[in-house]
Amino acid sequence: MEDNNLHLSLLLLFVSIVTLSLFVLFYKHRSAFAAPNLPPGATGYPVIGESLEFLSTGWKGHPEKFIFDRMIRYSSQLFKTSILGEPAVIFCGATCNKFLFSNENKLVAAWWPNSVNKVFPTTLLSNSKQESKKMRKLLPQFLKPEALQRYVGIMDTIARNHFASLWDNKTELTVYPLAKRYTFLLACRLFMSIEDVNHVAKFENPFHLLASGIISVPIDLPGTPFNKAIKAANAIRKELLKIIRQRKVDLAEGKASPTQDILSHMLLTCDEKGQFMNELDIADKILGLLIGGHDTASAAITFIVKYLAELPHIYDRVYQEQMEIAKLKSPGELLNWDDVNRMQYSWNVACEVMRIAPPLQGGFREAINDFIFDGFSIPKGWKLYWSANSTHKSPEYFPEPEKFDPTRFEGQGPAPYTFVPFGGGPRMCPGKEYARLEILVFMHNLVKRFKWQKLIPDEKIIVDPLPIPAKNLPIRLHPHKP
Repeated sequence: MEDNNLHLSLLLLFVSIVTLSLFVLFYKHRSAFAAPNLPPGATGYPVIGESLEFLSTGWKGHPEKFIFDRMIRYSSQLFKTSILGEPAVIFCGATCNKFLFSNENKLVAAWWPNSVNKVFPTTLLSNSKQESKKMRKLLPQFLKPEALQRYVGIMDTIARNHFASLWDNKTELTVYPLAKRYTFLLACRLFMSIEDVNHVAKFENPFHLLASGIISVPIDLPGTPFNKAIKAANAIRKELLKIIRQRKVDLAEGKASPTQDILSHMLLTCDEKGQFMNELDIADKILGLLIGGHDTASAAITFIVKYLAELPHIYDRVYQEQMEIAKLKSPGELLNWDDVNRMQYSWNVACEVMRIAPPLQGGFREAINDFIFDGFSIPKGWKLYWSANSTHKSPEYFPEPEKFDPTRFEGQGPAPYTFVPFGGGPRMCPGKEYARLEILVFMHNLVKRFKWQKLIPDEKIIVDPLPIPAKNLPIRLHPHKP
């Protein structure tokens, strides 16, 4: 009898704790939305809010549906919601983009989910905003056009070797993994001067686990994508620390150049207090750069291959442009900066691909002060999300938005703040020019060698959080006759 009473008491206690926890969470959820004059919108379920619908529209291949359904229901400019456990306002359209991008560090600041901070422990010692500012001071010297000019030949060499070893003499292959390998090889070579393919291979598998798990549901249990991402980050960090320590020795002995890559620059640059970054900090910065310079470009390249397969008339014009450049080169001569700048139509094609399938779907900001926008109150601490699709797929900015039309980018091109695959304002992606080079060098080497066809004509697209063909885009190659 006493055992039964004990079990009943424990059960009642458990139910009480769960009920109280749910009540607290529900109250916190409701109270966050109690501020006056908020934008219209729905808050969804307690705690999870509308996260599942926000994510599931991407899994179904139509991330814009979450945005456009609510723009119609509530407001074409902005609406409130609750995603990733945070009260949020989704900003839509060019006016909203301009406002967010122009008020960086005045009214808004960059924000990342806590999962990112857990994968990058050095950001916890300061914060992700301070780290982002540090990187923006370090990068321009290496990623501005003048500095990148000397990398074109290196990129072309890596692309030629990549195609010779992994594409030539193949009948069928799968594009997305090869695009990832190409962009990763480039990043390792240009950021850290690693040229040995076997050395790069040490990073590849853990790196892909990291890239796919960093923005996953942050449940740190064995076997979850997030847990795998943390373990992968630790494994890569160990390898990076070995490289960093060796580079210190090489710099001291004159075997490495202070300007040869971003790694040397980080080791030799001090802050305004005269302090140098520690090794772990540099390892995390390089890790962040590898992620930033890899996933989005891989997705863009994969979709360029997809659309060139689907649109023969577009392929023919790209092929013609690239062959005119190839004919100007002597045998074995590498591409140079002027060659890349002649690839205007090819770049328009790449831009139209990034309009239709933006690798970066949008980005979060955090309100660092209370402010009013479009007559609505935005409380300090709320998360703000800008969406590329709110302009890219809007007929207001791009007539017949579902139509593939590279001529949209001729002349002056799209109106300001409407084409935003790289963001905008002070936080525009510093690697934009780097991405342009790696994409165009890839296109040149690809179309010079092959035509191709998709093996799954109606392959589904999944956005999680980048767009990727569900089966990684298998194709059949048709080499050009010599």
